[in-house]
Amino acid sequence: MSAPLLEVSDVVRTYAGGVFSRRKTIAVDGVSLRLEAGRPEIFTIVGESGSGKTTLARMILGMVPTSAGTIRFQGTDLATIRGRRARLAFMKQVQPIFQNPFEAFNPMKRVDRYLFVTARRMAGLSADAEIAEATDRALKSVGLSLAEISGRFPHELSGGQLQRVAIARALISKPALLVADEPVSMIDASLRASIVNLLRDLRDRLGVAIIYITHDLATAYYISDRILIMRQGSAVESGDARSVLDNPQHPYSQLLKRSVLSPDVPAVAGARLRPEPEVS
Repeated sequence: MSAPLLEVSDVVRTYAGGVFSRRKTIAVDGVSLRLEAGRPEIFTIVGESGSGKTTLARMILGMVPTSAGTIRFQGTDLATIRGRRARLAFMKQVQPIFQNPFEAFNPMKRVDRYLFVTARRMAGLSADAEIAEATDRALKSVGLSLAEISGRFPHELSGGQLQRVAIARALISKPALLVADEPVSMIDASLRASIVNLLRDLRDRLGVAIIYITHDLATAYYISDRILIMRQGSAVESGDARSVLDNPQHPYSQLLKRSVLSPDVPAVAGARLRPEPEVS
């Protein structure tokens, strides 16, 4: 029996209160989740600002160590991953998609350069033709092409286009898991649906599992296979997304649904949000 793709077991993350304070802040408090290997899904972590969802994402990415508990990826404890080679091997398999695409790219650097460097470093390619082919393939998987973005700077692309480039960059190494932290919150509302639809397509076409971090219950309802709701560092409810969001049991989940969930979200499985056209 193969190991789970990802197993998060009772993880805790605490931060010291400061030089003169003994008080500690608990950002994540005993959260567990599990993604099975060979079963690509979108697992959504929902919570308001300060709920601990981003800290949990950073621990899964290996950017922040746990204070207690364990995180295993394909059976390997992240705490044991040391050294440049082991770290690079992990990064090839687990790729981030960050909140603000404009902060992910240097405004003075052409965006195609980022993809070329990623193809060399993460995919181990050296020939220019191979690098260009891998870059173009990744861009086409998100609805773009190398010809469209070649030589262009970040400010020459729309927010939606730039986030697609960021996703393409993450796909070059053919990861098993994407960790997307609020990937549509900094994008114009008219373009968000295209990114949300893209993540679903990537799950279905490429078989990649996705952890989707959001405060937006409406997109969570639409995009998720399973869901975990966080409040003040703790998981208050989890399970099948439609079951949890249609009939929340925890008072906090019920409050979120009453205050946030839009009645206009597609209720039929497989229905698509309708994006407005992107403007270059």
